[in-house]
Amino acid sequence: MLSFLPAPVRGVLAALLLVLNTLIHFSLLLPCALLKLLPIKSLQVLCTRVMIRIAESWICCNSAWMRLSGQTQWDIQGHEQLKYEGWYLVTSNHRSWVDILALQHTLNRRMPMLKFFLKQELIWVPIIGLCWWALDFPFMKRYSKAYLAKHPEKAGQDLETTRKACAKFKNTPVAVFNFLEGTRLTPAKHAEQQSPYRHLLKPKSGGVAFVLDAMGDKLRSLVDITIHYPDGSPSFWDLLCGRIRQVVMRCQIRPIPGEFLGQDYQNDAAFRERFQQWVNGLWEEKDALLAQLHSEYPPLAGRG
Repeated sequence: MLSFLPAPVRGVLAALLLVLNTLIHFSLLLPCALLKLLPIKSLQVLCTRVMIRIAESWICCNSAWMRLSGQTQWDIQGHEQLKYEGWYLVTSNHRSWVDILALQHTLNRRMPMLKFFLKQELIWVPIIGLCWWALDFPFMKRYSKAYLAKHPEKAGQDLETTRKACAKFKNTPVAVFNFLEGTRLTPAKHAEQQSPYRHLLKPKSGGVAFVLDAMGDKLRSLVDITIHYPDGSPSFWDLLCGRIRQVVMRCQIRPIPGEFLGQDYQNDAAFRERFQQWVNGLWEEKDALLAQLHSEYPPLAGRG
């Protein structure tokens, strides 16, 4: 609707709308977050459900300014079978910071709200960090191999943190999300890894295995999402300016093999190898699908 304006002007207006949207919904979320601190189980569950509705409203408003700023074509397939009441494990390839808003725009109110595993440091992001905490987004503290070699007592804390986070998910339907690549794909990272995949980085299966260990009694389906941007990986500024012409997304719902539920990924070497082989097989299929999408959806004309 604002396509008659220069892209930078659209970007500034969209950024202002995003900030305003966040402040308004934060003001609604904060009282619920404070009430949730009371040690009353039924009240905590109720506050969680109300805060999820508030977050879904925030996502809807983000979708509104995205439509206002640009005329993105959304080519989505496979999401019709998703159900709002249920527990899902969700993964996707990772191309851009835009991925998260694109996923929220596509999946909002079609399935439970996506819950991401976040770095511990992100809890200090103004306003948004507090919102993530209130909504029970799990914060993970990562340790390097060198650090763990000096402090072996820290080994296994990721699993314990995952278990504590997932315990909160058992009362309310949830979609636990994990970028298996762990970081955004760039040519430099692809070359550094010597990735065997043409369009993907190597997958990291540990985080997903920990979730299946902690929530094996709830999770039965994997929602495997493949994202392709025909014009190349966009920046967040491109999204604000409405310069993303097309987003192609494919969703595949896969059963999670029962043998992978409630297993000890960290200490069972045989299980770890089987699980990694399963994940690598998923990644080979995803790489082939991305090759097909690159062929079917070549780069469009220059961005506006």
